[in-house]
Amino acid sequence: MKSSLKWFAVLTTIVMLFILLGGALVTKTDSGMGCGRSWPLCNGQLIPDKITLELVIELSHRLVSGAGGFLVLLLSYMSWRKIGHIREARFLSVLSFGFLLLQGLIGAAAVLWSQSDFVLALHFGISLISFAAVFLLTLLIFEVDKKFEAEKLIVDKRMKFHIIGVLIFSLIVVYTGALVRHTESSLICKDWPLCINDSPALPANLYEWVQMGHRAIAGTIFLWVSYVTYIAHKHYKIQKVIYGGWIAAFILVFLQVIAGAFIIFSRQNLYIALSHALFIACFFGVMSYLMLLTSRSKKNALAQLKGSSSHSVHGQNQIEHEITPTLPAR
Repeated sequence: MKSSLKWFAVLTTIVMLFILLGGALVTKTDSGMGCGRSWPLCNGQLIPDKITLELVIELSHRLVSGAGGFLVLLLSYMSWRKIGHIREARFLSVLSFGFLLLQGLIGAAAVLWSQSDFVLALHFGISLISFAAVFLLTLLIFEVDKKFEAEKLIVDKRMKFHIIGVLIFSLIVVYTGALVRHTESSLICKDWPLCINDSPALPANLYEWVQMGHRAIAGTIFLWVSYVTYIAHKHYKIQKVIYGGWIAAFILVFLQVIAGAFIIFSRQNLYIALSHALFIACFFGVMSYLMLLTSRSKKNALAQLKGSSSHSVHGQNQIEHEITPTLPAR
């Protein structure tokens, strides 16, 4: 059963990635209204009679999201039963399905009633949280913690600040990136890294502010992750999971920045745009795992302190027993 649960968790994680990329594809191809103002049916029909590319993309995304919802619900139930003794398992089970359901409701609302671009931009971030929860459940099922000896890991205050800060800030990066797509601001600036390299100036309109604001925030998180990766390389090599996590985070955020630049250079090539979404999803997954480890740090420290205290008491009792003279029998 454990083996089948592992494979099912991997399948669900892959499907969640397809949901994320499918949502990005819908936005990039402007296929959100491919099925008209009809949900869950397409143009009010179970089997549409007029097939268009936009309809195929939108309907495929709905079908994959529906299948993903069923898989996540089943994975949540199985995880609750099989690894419910792990502290985070039940919370992640509820979080994964709850946010996927919320993502579906927002998508349905966007179809049935027009929503502002600022509301629609929340869609990708909510899907990302659901994906991260499924990803963490999969890691728990595969007992990755034991391989990294995570029960011994203690994260100091400096590293806690960076992990929590980067994770929260990455949601801002995700939101502003989604806002760029929904406001169709991707190509409002013809150059990179500035809007117009030959003529540096403040943005002239809302669309330029959205685009350049996202670039500034993305650049900030790249510098932040680079700095923390340097700290991890210098001071945390002995903590392999922390060190490896930040190396992976740096590679992914670097690839994300490069993909963002090439979206401009290629004039919004679809494959590059989808890779951009993929990199941020993987980056958020890595940071979520580091956050999970951080949440256990206090418990690990107390356990180790208790263990060392017990060992000291036992050692003291042993010494006292050895040096206590044996009284002669009367």
